[in-house]
Amino acid sequence: MTFFLNTLETTFRSEANAQIAEGQKAYMRNQFEYLGLKTNDRRRLQKPFLEKTFLPDKKELEKFIKALWSKPERDFQLFGQELAQRFSNDFEENDIDLLVYMITHKSWWDTVDYIAIHLLGAYFKKFPNQQQPLTDLWISSNNLWLQRSSLLFQLNYKEKLNTVLLASIINSLIGSTEYFINKAIGWVLRQYSRTNPTWVTHFVKQTNLANLSQREALRLLK
Repeated sequence: MTFFLNTLETTFRSEANAQIAEGQKAYMRNQFEYLGLKTNDRRRLQKPFLEKTFLPDKKELEKFIKALWSKPERDFQLFGQELAQRFSNDFEENDIDLLVYMITHKSWWDTVDYIAIHLLGAYFKKFPNQQQPLTDLWISSNNLWLQRSSLLFQLNYKEKLNTVLLASIINSLIGSTEYFINKAIGWVLRQYSRTNPTWVTHFVKQTNLANLSQREALRLLK
C-alpha cells in the first residue's frame, strides 16, 4: 500500500500548479487544499494506477480509501472515489460502511454526488433490499449529505427507478430550506422526466415543492 500511495503522490505532485490550485480552492470556498491538477490531467496521471494489474486487492480497499481521505489535497479524494468505482461490481453488503464513511467525511458536492450516483447507485442495484431501510435511516439522521445521497443514488436508474421510494424520500424532505436538498430534488426529477415525463409532471403538480425544486424538475418539460 505504501508504495502505491507514495508513487501516486509523486506522480500527482510532478505536475502540481500553484496558480490553478488557488483557483480550485477558491471555487470550493477554501474548504480544501489542491495540487492544481485539472480533471483531464489528473485522470491522465492516475490512469496507470487504475489498471487491473496495478489495482490493490479488494480486501485492502478500505485502508486505501481512508489513507487517501486523510490527505489534505482534494485531488486524492477525487482519485479515491474513482478507485472505489473500479470495485463496484464486487461490492459486498458490508461495503456500505465504507461508502457512508466517504460521504460523511470531507463532505462536499464534488465527492458526495459522484459517490451517490456511481457507487451507491451500483451498491443499491446489487442489494435492493437495503434501499428502504438505509434511506429511512439517512433521512432521519439530519445529515445533509446522506439525505442528498438518498435522493441522487437513483439518478441514472431510468426505467428501474423506484418511484414509490423516491416520492417517499422527497416528501420526507418537503419544507427543507437547504439549497443542496432542494437542488437535488429538482435534479433527480428532471433526470427522470427524460424517462417518464408523465409521472414527473403529475408528481410536481401534486407536491408542494420548493420553487427551486419545481423549476429544476420541469426544465425539460416546458
